[in-house]
Order: sequence, then C-alpha cells, then structure tokens
Amino acid sequence: MSLFNNIRSVINRAVLSDIRIAVRYYSDQTDESEEQQKPIDPTKDRTKIIPIETSIRYLQSDAYKKTYGDKPVWFLYRRNHKGGFAPRKTRRTCIRNGIISTGNPCPVCRDEYLILDPKNVSLLEQFISEYTGQILEPSKTGLCQKKHKELLVAIERAWDQGYITYDVPFREYDYSLYNTNVN
Repeated sequence: MSLFNNIRSVINRAVLSDIRIAVRYYSDQTDESEEQQKPIDPTKDRTKIIPIETSIRYLQSDAYKKTYGDKPVWFLYRRNHKGGFAPRKTRRTCIRNGIISTGNPCPVCRDEYLILDPKNVSLLEQFISEYTGQILEPSKTGLCQKKHKELLVAIERAWDQGYITYDVPFREYDYSLYNTNVN
C-alpha cells in the first residue's frame, strides 16, 4: 500500500510541475518588473560607446586639468571599506548591465571619458611606476578587478605595438667586491 502511495505522489508531482511550467511559459501575463522599470540616471549610464580619439582629446582638455590637476587619475581616489585596513582585493566590477552599480566606483569607471586603450598613452603611463617601470597594483590605484585586467592588456599591447617604451635602467657593478680573484 505504501509503495502505491509513493508512486502516486511521484506521478502527481510530475504532472503538476508540468502544468505549472506550461502555465508559466504560455501565459499572456507580463511581469510587473518589466512594466515598472526605473529610468536610468544619465550620470550612471555606461552603455554609450565613446571613441578613443575623444578620450585622448579629453586628457588634453581644460576640464581634465581642472578635475585631476597634474596628478594621476587615481591619486585623489579613496576606497570605501570597513575597518582600519583595506581588503587585499578590490571589487570585481563597478559596472553591471551597463550601469554603475556602486556608490563609489573606481577612478576609471567613474569618468566615462577615460578609456583604456593602447593608443591612449598618457592615461596608461599614469598606472606605470616611474621608478621601476612596473604596473601599479590595484590596491594602490583603487581600480576594480575588471578594469585592472583591461589595464594590463592595454599596457601589454602598447608595449608590443611600440606606443610605450620599456626602459631598463643600466646598472654598473663593481665586481671586485664579489670576486677576489679579479683585479
């Protein structure tokens, strides 16, 4: 008897779930969330594609100099975090579905005219250490992980294409300190 009841309950669940799926897929009702979408704030919309030439002109404009001065774009940025020590990793991304999803986006996501491209040399050089020639860490610059990966790719391409030169400093050593046989 219990076997019969178990089989009947399994069949009823399968039939009822098929009916629910059919009603969900074939109903003429629309979701309320689609009808009541909020209008997108134009300051947070990042779906507009901006050409690289516009970004290069922006870096030379008075508006850029007024906003950032002579400092790099990441210099005045401060990450929001809980506690006295910043987390090791920055957030994954600031932009989700073409809209800024955080209250404090990273320096590149914040300004829509900053585009990471190999031809945009003046922006890329701000993220390279002037002393060592290495790319600065995202914990120092405050970039989100997505933009930091784009930055790495853009800098590598700029080095490969010759837009940025990689100068290795020449160091002269006094080998007499290390080898006593050499005079």
